[in-house]
Amino acid sequence: MIRFAFAGRCSTEDLQDPEASRNWQLTRARALIEPAGGHIVTEYFDVGHSRSLPWQRRPRANDLLQALRNPNRGFDAVVIGEPQRTFYSNQFGNTFPVFVHFHIPLWVPEIGGPIDPDNEAHDLVMSVFGGMSKGERNRIKIRVRTAMSSQAQLQGRYLGGRPPYGYRITDAGPHPNPSKAAVGQRIHKLEPDPAAAPVVQRIFCLYIDGMSDKAIAAQLTRDGIPCPSAHDAARNPHRKKTAWQQGAVRAIIINPRYTGYEIWNKQRKEERLLDVDDVTLGHRTSMTHNPVGEWIRSNEPAHEAIISSNRFDTVQTLRRQRARNQGRQERAGKQGGRPYALRGRVRCTLCGRKMQPATIRNHVYYRCEFKDQEQALYPGLTHPRTVNLREDVVCRALDQWIARAFAPDRLTVTLTALTHASAAASTAETHTPEQAQASQAIKDCERRLARYQAALEAGADPAVVTQWINAAQQDKETAQRNLDALPTLTRKKQSPLDAQQIREITDSLGDIAQRIQTAEVDKKGPLYEALGITISYEHAKRTATVRSRPSSPYRQWLCPRTDTGPT
Repeated sequence: MIRFAFAGRCSTEDLQDPEASRNWQLTRARALIEPAGGHIVTEYFDVGHSRSLPWQRRPRANDLLQALRNPNRGFDAVVIGEPQRTFYSNQFGNTFPVFVHFHIPLWVPEIGGPIDPDNEAHDLVMSVFGGMSKGERNRIKIRVRTAMSSQAQLQGRYLGGRPPYGYRITDAGPHPNPSKAAVGQRIHKLEPDPAAAPVVQRIFCLYIDGMSDKAIAAQLTRDGIPCPSAHDAARNPHRKKTAWQQGAVRAIIINPRYTGYEIWNKQRKEERLLDVDDVTLGHRTSMTHNPVGEWIRSNEPAHEAIISSNRFDTVQTLRRQRARNQGRQERAGKQGGRPYALRGRVRCTLCGRKMQPATIRNHVYYRCEFKDQEQALYPGLTHPRTVNLREDVVCRALDQWIARAFAPDRLTVTLTALTHASAAASTAETHTPEQAQASQAIKDCERRLARYQAALEAGADPAVVTQWINAAQQDKETAQRNLDALPTLTRKKQSPLDAQQIREITDSLGDIAQRIQTAEVDKKGPLYEALGITISYEHAKRTATVRSRPSSPYRQWLCPRTDTGPT
């Protein structure tokens, strides 16, 4: 009597009944092994896991692989009822060697018994079933997406999912498919929510009146209006329900479904390799936003509109104009705005955010504002409404700290370091930003090609990997052409400064600390950037902690505390 373990999987793509799927696969397996005196002693049946997942990522299939390693496993062979449900693409080639290694026969109905690892015909048959499984899944995806696309565009059908804020789901009659209607299934549509629809209209009005997304969110929170996740808490258990956020306002303003037309295909499921260096681990499925041009819009209105098409178009035009104006202001600020020596370098230790510069009564402050809506988002955080830090107070101490490198007791060590840096810089090649970008792109392409070659050697699908390699090769050739078209690299011609020349320069500068403190603000910014200055301000103790991480590598050849010994 041969003891068998039964392995199977219930399809998730065609919505099969798990019990019915298990029963017919089990029946086929028993019909194969019982004439040979076999009986099933244990089962490894996965439900709700896609066939595209490798065995290691299916719970019960992975349990079977682990059981193969156990000498006291309790079974002598494994039988499957349907290879197209169990193996996908090249999974058989990645899995069967484990059975061979542990001397466990694998029985398949299509083979008529155990698979012979030395039989090329058996290997070919199982590979064909893996390809058929992949093709079947792809055909199902194409049929479903095509049907849903036509239903949304031609019929304006509501295809499920969370209704947008301002709408609720209502009954739209029996299902048009007779078999589904016979079992009581019905279709649905959207109708305005009496409580939320006026809020949507108010949001559009406030935006037209000139308020930003953030200001609208703050206004709705102050007025005590429940945010979308609080209004429909059952469908939003994973979201905070304390206050409106500007992202929610933005999502409402740009959603064309408020005009009464059904919109579909705003997002898609995208499969990406879990590990490029180990393609046998399969893919990870994630939701990705599609470009607006790929959205499917119904030909006719499908539900009652909350916002008219003219008003919606007006708001979208305003958003584009404001985005352009904001871009101009940011560019103008970078080119000719007031400089701030510590811009982007000061953080508040209470909330971890960057403190923003502001000029108050001719003094520059770095401020961290904690408004009412933010207090609602972080109820456990004790944070003053405004935290201020004066720039001149910090810069005075910071400049004195930097100037210590030129103090008499440390001047020799500093001059030695500057001499080495000057000698290294004199022989360094200079790159324009365009050259550096093109060179980095070439290196990235070479790394991609190496990974794809390793994936091909590991047994990945040659057709797919070939597409990756061709794309990477094209990107590399484009980057190389861009690099060749740029001016050639140049070298610095000036001679390196020696210690005596550097000493003369520092002596001519006089008091270094005074020089740094009296320097213009636009000169201090690059100095702080090169030194990698970051500041953490602790409001409760009125303490600013300064850290320096220079952007360029620094090497000291001699120990600063003695005349000999490595650093």
